[in-house]
Amino acid sequence: QVQLLESGGGLVQPGGSLRLSCAASGTIFSIYAMRWYRQAPGKQRELVATITSGDSTNYADSVKGRFTISRDNSKNTVSLQMNSLKPEDTAVYYCNADISRPDLISHRFRYWGQGTQVTVSS
Repeated sequence: QVQLLESGGGLVQPGGSLRLSCAASGTIFSIYAMRWYRQAPGKQRELVATITSGDSTNYADSVKGRFTISRDNSKNTVSLQMNSLKPEDTAVYYCNADISRPDLISHRFRYWGQGTQVTVSS
């Protein structure tokens, strides 16, 4: 089995910073793209940032210049540094990764974490 576990959410004032982390564990052969999504109350889940296995990154327009996604392949982790936070960044943040397993290396499974709450409020 493979699990993704997020950490680092919390309450922060507007203009503040938070760093989210997500660790993948279990029977992993290789990790490909890793992503952060978020879902605000009453809204659809949206893609925030993506990082490929080659470290190429892509961001939603709403977070460009404020958020930075990074990964540590030696630890099977992906992080999201969030600066200049705004109230509209309030959401549950989920990590997501495409992972192959030793028993089926030709197939990439998409796994999700359980989510971590980020609240931006004064």
